[in-house]
Amino acid sequence: MANLFAKKPLAQLLGEANTSGEGTLKRTLGALNLMALGVGAIIGAGLFVRTAAAAAQASGPGVTLAFIVAAIGCAFAGLCYAEFAAMIPIAGSAYTYAYTTMGELVAWIIGWALIMEYALGAATVSIAWSEYLNKLLEVFGTSMPYNLSHSPFESSVVNGVTEHGLINLPALLVIVALSLLLIKGTQESAMFNAVIVVVKVAIVLIFIAVGWQFIDPANHTPYLIPENAEPVKNAAGTVVREYTAWNKHGWGGIMGGAAIVFFAFIGFDAVSTAAQEAKNPKRDMPIGILGSLAVCTILYILFGHVLTGVASWREFADPALGGEASVTYAISAHMPGYEWLATAVTVAILAGFSSVILVMLMGQSRVFFSMANDGLMPKAFSELHPKFRTPYKSNLALLVFVGGFAAFVPGSLAGDLTSFGTLLAFVLVSAGVWIMRRSDPAQHRPFRAPLSSPSFPFVPIMGIVVCVGMILALDLFTLKVALGWMILGFIVYFIYGQRNSKLQQGIVVVPKEMEEQAFIEPDKDNL
Repeated sequence: MANLFAKKPLAQLLGEANTSGEGTLKRTLGALNLMALGVGAIIGAGLFVRTAAAAAQASGPGVTLAFIVAAIGCAFAGLCYAEFAAMIPIAGSAYTYAYTTMGELVAWIIGWALIMEYALGAATVSIAWSEYLNKLLEVFGTSMPYNLSHSPFESSVVNGVTEHGLINLPALLVIVALSLLLIKGTQESAMFNAVIVVVKVAIVLIFIAVGWQFIDPANHTPYLIPENAEPVKNAAGTVVREYTAWNKHGWGGIMGGAAIVFFAFIGFDAVSTAAQEAKNPKRDMPIGILGSLAVCTILYILFGHVLTGVASWREFADPALGGEASVTYAISAHMPGYEWLATAVTVAILAGFSSVILVMLMGQSRVFFSMANDGLMPKAFSELHPKFRTPYKSNLALLVFVGGFAAFVPGSLAGDLTSFGTLLAFVLVSAGVWIMRRSDPAQHRPFRAPLSSPSFPFVPIMGIVVCVGMILALDLFTLKVALGWMILGFIVYFIYGQRNSKLQQGIVVVPKEMEEQAFIEPDKDNL
């Protein structure tokens, strides 16, 4: 009988990491490329949309503290990611790390959860990209027809006429374009991402610099939402927000807000999926992961401080005022003379969404690449383009799956599932470092997470505690849907993954230099 917790030998992973040639990913990324990749994935929907959402729903002006809590959880997990990525520079990220520390079933759980982060996240962000494209077109007096920019399951009254969606064409087209760019090559994708990063970071800095002079100190008092805060009502008198739950006010609201803004930090872990394409992963991976996290945390705290100072957090709670287009609203309503900045922010949001989609599609294809190499996914996902050496079939499959979701499914279905998938990955990566320190203390570690010895695993434990806390602070509906998704994952594993697992069959892929695959007897102690 197969052992569900069989571990992939570390020696095999290191052999794959040192392999080069036709069947391997091309190493083209330097430290700055990796840092830009992280910033490209991090600064996007989270900053421009989730900041106001967290302030309105749970944290008030204390959203800056919520960013700090989320950043602390990410920092602990980031240090663990950096240790693994430098030690095992293989595509697959958390999935690969779990396979060698906690076994196949846990690795599968991680791989399945990462679909929520990358594939579902890319589809959701592409739908938001379509919405903001229309906002930008409206500035120039035009817009996409409703039926060509909305799902068939959506309808709305436009100029007194009920319009029905047919297909979200902009969302589909951006998925197609970025998927084709990824097939063309990792270096080209990284250059495109770097240009976008410069644009959106510049606009974020302009908003912070200009908005600082419009901060009203009264908007920051009280700094935390009080327990007896009045519910927020819309123009019709209907309550749209109330603050009685433990995670909607005070310090509990900071945790609730951290769970919401955590989405804003998603992306730095995607850097680790590109480990097999880094020129010098032992040095560059820690710089890329921790550098992008540090840059974005500073920008987030400043951005949240300015946004909640320019406009009251209660304004963001009313969808008719500062709902989804919260930043644009704050500029238009409270920063006279800077209407042009509202348009620039919309451009930055489009740019931010584009780079987020790009990195999410890249991350998902690399996770599929690793899972297919292990036999847990169909072999096609691990096949590389003969010229570009990118996992093009994986990218094409994602183009169809993610593009179909983007074109025909409303974005509201995704909710906070992306945050759940990421947090679960963070928890298991943090646990993996602790386990690896105990099971293989002599293994060479080019980068070592501090305070993580087997006898004093402070960083891994704190990574687990903070991230589990944010999971528990998610709403109940999200947790129920996530549970359903994970149950579906178990079914797929036992029907397909376990039966086709190379590890369970005793198949070890030998590095290319040996020119063949070998079949060995399963390790009785391991299986």
